[in-house]
Amino acid sequence: MARYTGPKTKVSRRYGVLLAGSPRAFEHKPYPPGMHGPKGSRRKISEYGTALAEKQKLRFQYGVLERQFRRYFETALKTRGVTGL
Repeated sequence: MARYTGPKTKVSRRYGVLLAGSPRAFEHKPYPPGMHGPKGSRRKISEYGTALAEKQKLRFQYGVLERQFRRYFETALKTRGVTGL
């Protein structure tokens, strides 16, 4: 099974939520990662972009890749009763 092995604090800083790693990541660098991270203004994110960001947050939080995540989601949709969705 594959997993994301890159910098976890960078992903947390990208979404502004502690997904994994040390909570001190936001104390040290309280801005998004990248060359243009510290700059203030950002474009308004579309509805699609917002939904994608939320999905990516869940993926990184659970530590699974896209296909595994999709399979879990489809299984939860087919299951009767409360599945957490």
